[in-house]
Amino acid sequence: MNLLFTICARAGSKGVVNKNVRDFLGSPLSYYTLAAYKLFCDDFGDKYSSITLALNTDSDILKKQLDDTDIKFTHIPRTIELSGDIVSKLDVIKDTWLKMEEMHKMHYDIVIDIDLTSPLRTAADIQGTIQALLDNSFVDLSFSVTGARRLPPFDMVVKKDDGSYGLVIDSQFVARQEIPEYYDMNGSIYAFKKSFIKNDNNKMLFDGTAVVHMMMDTKVIEIDDEEDLDFMQVMARHIFDKYPGYGAVEKAVHDIMRGI
Repeated sequence: MNLLFTICARAGSKGVVNKNVRDFLGSPLSYYTLAAYKLFCDDFGDKYSSITLALNTDSDILKKQLDDTDIKFTHIPRTIELSGDIVSKLDVIKDTWLKMEEMHKMHYDIVIDIDLTSPLRTAADIQGTIQALLDNSFVDLSFSVTGARRLPPFDMVVKKDDGSYGLVIDSQFVARQEIPEYYDMNGSIYAFKKSFIKNDNNKMLFDGTAVVHMMMDTKVIEIDDEEDLDFMQVMARHIFDKYPGYGAVEKAVHDIMRGI
């Protein structure tokens, strides 16, 4: 089985200026994603025929950050058509897959996207997301989640047409224990079967059938503003020190830095 990993990140950002090339606890943010990828290859690589990494970006700075390491990857230049604010990431992933298959004359069975703005993941989380896809033959994709902190039928409200506010989902629940389980998509890891990526009719994630992999709740879903970046670094320091799987990622980051 051949795996294609994608890192898709464009230059610039409105919420956090140049967030994809910022530092995180003294190292480039991108290296935390590279470190998790490297650990995955080390720990689980013998399960697969081949593992390939592609970077789709229009950022020269980001490309140089990855070029400075000894981790092999293929750069897929981001096209102008796929560089806008409202471009679907699925379109970028598909563009990367198509070009990688053509360039490498390789057929990839599963495409895994790992997001740069979610640095708190482990190699086991990547494998867990892939395994969820492999264990369910009827599904098209899997993605990482955490337990939801707010529940639509209990403590989430929306403004209605008359200007008043009410529950997002009408319900008669009186206790949280009565409510079905809800999950937050944390945007960290996505795994797609080739058949889903290949289908031109699939424009959004839920055009396919999905399963999930539960990750530890790291309190900040992803870095969307400066406060997220600050708070995530505080949380990360604690998590790296306390949880060995996450600590291994920080150690791998330091190894990458020492090799530069």
